[in-house]
Amino acid sequence: MDTAPPAGGLPAEPARARAFLSAFARRKAARTAVFPGGFAALDDAYALSYGDNHLLVDGPTDPERLPAVAEELLGHLPHRSVQVLGDEAGRACAQPLVRAGYAHSEVLVMVHTGPVPERGGAREVELPALRGPVAESWRRFLPGAGEEVVRTLVERRAARHRGAPDVRFLASHDEWGEVVSWADLYLDPATGTAQVEDLVTAASHLGRGHGGVVLDTALRLADGAGCPTRFLTAFADDWPRRWYERRGFVTVDTVHCFERS
Repeated sequence: MDTAPPAGGLPAEPARARAFLSAFARRKAARTAVFPGGFAALDDAYALSYGDNHLLVDGPTDPERLPAVAEELLGHLPHRSVQVLGDEAGRACAQPLVRAGYAHSEVLVMVHTGPVPERGGAREVELPALRGPVAESWRRFLPGAGEEVVRTLVERRAARHRGAPDVRFLASHDEWGEVVSWADLYLDPATGTAQVEDLVTAASHLGRGHGGVVLDTALRLADGAGCPTRFLTAFADDWPRRWYERRGFVTVDTVHCFERS
């Protein structure tokens, strides 16, 4: 693993992952609004989606000003969402945002350090093939969500094609050809960086290896595309992080997430 410190003082792979997350959010957004230390990524087509309407702090900022900035730039929305890249910056921003009523969670940035898997087996699919399974998964994760929220969370995937030079949706199928596990793969060969995102397996097929098939395929495709920095994100307090660790991922950075309904 390349650990030569680039500009900014971070080791190379954490720096690439952080830069990728920032660039992806900026490119995916339908519009942006800049503030000192970051920007608001906005998309009115998916107004109910926190992931498509939030503040992203990717540089030096004034933590005490963040609640007011969020009100100014996200005031037209029913929610407030702030993401802060980096553990030190996130902890500095935590007190003012929590004081303003935000819930705080930590998302780990995990880089793949193991060998590239020899086998894959998942196939690339288009959004129509994912609509049913993804909708069902959101009903499981958010049982109280209305159908308009579910529809938004499904359809917002289309905007992700703007986020990276090469965006693919991968899926593992059961013996009847039904999609039972899926993930996004974002590739930027120019920077040698790839992200695996939203890896989900249908509840009826958990524990049967389908998630591993999708992840292995994504890692093989990323390697073949010339992306030596391969990363994903995982909630710090949820079980998937341990599964990823067993598959060769190590934590290199943290994104601090703040949300308020």
